[in-house]
Amino acid sequence: MDEAIRLIEADARRSADTHLLRYPLPMSWCSPGGAVDVRLYLKDETTHITGSLKHRLARSLFLYALCNGWVGEGTTIIEASSGSTAVSEAYFAAMLGLPFVAVMPSSTSAAKVALIESQGGRCHFVDESGQVYAEAERLAEETGGHYLDQFTNAERATDWRGNNNIAESIFEQMQEEPFPIPEWIVVGAGTGGTSATIGRYLRYRRLPTQLCVVDPENSAFFPSYAQGARDVAGQSSRIEGIGRPRVEPSFLPDVIDRMMVVPDAGSVAAAHHISRVLGRRVGPSTGTNVWGAFGLLAEMVAQGLSGSVVTLLADSGERYADTYFDEEWLSTRGLEPSSSEAVLQEFERSGRWT
Repeated sequence: MDEAIRLIEADARRSADTHLLRYPLPMSWCSPGGAVDVRLYLKDETTHITGSLKHRLARSLFLYALCNGWVGEGTTIIEASSGSTAVSEAYFAAMLGLPFVAVMPSSTSAAKVALIESQGGRCHFVDESGQVYAEAERLAEETGGHYLDQFTNAERATDWRGNNNIAESIFEQMQEEPFPIPEWIVVGAGTGGTSATIGRYLRYRRLPTQLCVVDPENSAFFPSYAQGARDVAGQSSRIEGIGRPRVEPSFLPDVIDRMMVVPDAGSVAAAHHISRVLGRRVGPSTGTNVWGAFGLLAEMVAQGLSGSVVTLLADSGERYADTYFDEEWLSTRGLEPSSSEAVLQEFERSGRWT
């Protein structure tokens, strides 16, 4: 165990912090109360070695399991994931010389399977997405392995008080900016771990920044938040990495100040828009984040309030070349971005959200 923890800590020390990018907005807009200055910053999690925000989560989940004595030499690591979490966990499992199995629906794209396998993982398929949890538990019991269970342990595994978590990193990087304390931080929810970490940190540090969680269509998270109930059912999200058909244990609504639902076509349009502005592709959950951030910035302009908003570049869009950046794929799913693009362009032109 000591050597495993050393290897993970050494990997963390070799990794520089991710960049905080300033998004190019006009320096000022007119509001009923006069000119306002609003700034948008993007925390670029795509620069992790496994290419996404989930690299932080995977590291924390492995340390949590090791320090709890659940993982030892030769332990098979199991996870219910078909996306970025599985890619990052496969990386850490390979680093420790442990077998890794990702349980996922049989409908998972070949590109995602290839990403997991490129990190040394193995993919195990089930017929329906709702079967992944029970099958992961069954495999862990059958192999004598350990089910990392990101959906339960995400909020428990991360040190929300600091220790270079994502919230602490954001505020350290914002120190010399014109508005160092953001009005809002905007994130999506897949497990709920990131929003739990940031929301707790804001309260622990007694910061006035508010936390907004953006949710794709049909996810269970927003109705759960709105109704104050956890027994809410949704559907599988069309936006990779966020939204869930059930309310996951790591989702903590009480640390959130506001939630908003983002139309799926808006998420795709924003991903395309940001990709053109930055000159590189970003994933659809980043589009969801930016759609929400633009909306909040427009509210600030309307209120005559200057300040900053921070959100996340969650993962690279290159892994979605044959899906969210493929016109035919989008058309067959009713996700054409053209109608939503006008909303984004009008915001950048005038500061208004139409």
